Amino acid sequence: MASTTTNPRPTTTTTTTKEVAKEIPKIIRIYKDGTVEPLPGSPIVPPSLHDPKTGVSSKDITISDNPSISARLYLPKLTQSNNQENQKIPVLVYFHGGGFCKESAFSFLCHRLLNLIVSQANVLAVSVEYRLAPKHPLPAAYEDCWVALQWVASHLASRPINSDPWLINHGDFQKLYIGGDSAGGNIAHNIALRAGVESLSSGVKITGAFISGSYFWGSKPIGSESVAGHEQGNGILLWNIVYPDAPGGIDNPMINPVVAGAPSLAGLGCSKLLVVVTGKDGLRERGVLYYEAVKKSGWKGEVELFEVEDEGHCFHFFNPETENAKILIKRLATFLGD
Repeated sequence: MASTTTNPRPTTTTTTTKEVAKEIPKIIRIYKDGTVEPLPGSPIVPPSLHDPKTGVSSKDITISDNPSISARLYLPKLTQSNNQENQKIPVLVYFHGGGFCKESAFSFLCHRLLNLIVSQANVLAVSVEYRLAPKHPLPAAYEDCWVALQWVASHLASRPINSDPWLINHGDFQKLYIGGDSAGGNIAHNIALRAGVESLSSGVKITGAFISGSYFWGSKPIGSESVAGHEQGNGILLWNIVYPDAPGGIDNPMINPVVAGAPSLAGLGCSKLLVVVTGKDGLRERGVLYYEAVKKSGWKGEVELFEVEDEGHCFHFFNPETENAKILIKRLATFLGD
């Protein structure tokens, strides 16, 4: 049985005695003495039984004690007519955003978004609480998310340590999806690429992945990106903080999947891919380039680009009640239900 998580990630406190050298708005603060401090994310909220708005139930579980990996599981309201005790539904493994250094699977914003996606898509979701930089630099988050995905997949043919009855009773492992926003979209890409090389437990295959507002970057500006100040920009600065030992720096394939010498995108280990971009997002050009590179790679799956023109970075995460957010969430739900 899965054990309940009772110690969510503590809230970051703000230091006021040191002089600030630079700040990436809403993400991280860098001090002149060289220390860094992630800025506070949205507040931590508890799971809920039968959310009053969506009917979705959620609970927190421990996947691994060493390293410490946990998750929040979401189960939609199952009707009696669907034989609720044995009804099998698709499984989504979700990776939250936050620049690899903030936010949480237990945060208010993440909890609200997952409730909406789960209720509309009728999927069982596993929102992964991975370790954050700078305390745990990359590739820790990638490894944690891979371990979490393997744990989920292992429910098909065995009873893993900390197995969960929701996954055992309701998970349809013929319809396993992964997805994420911003840094979580980056993680979803890298997990899909790894799944094309390494097998998942019990022979499970990833059906599809959605990559929304993904944090991709590179040493050379592309499209409408500004040439002036590119090397000193926030995209490079943040990567150097969260993965200081990355081979190749900002042109490491994990942040720049189209760089020369990167693993072929033809190796993506899923059958379909949804790339989401928004017109006012500074990462838009990278998402479009990624989509085009996947199309040209010879990958055998189905890839779609979905753009919301007049919105900014991960707008649906912050304001899910707007009309454009509802359109995007509906598209995600349709993708997960195909």
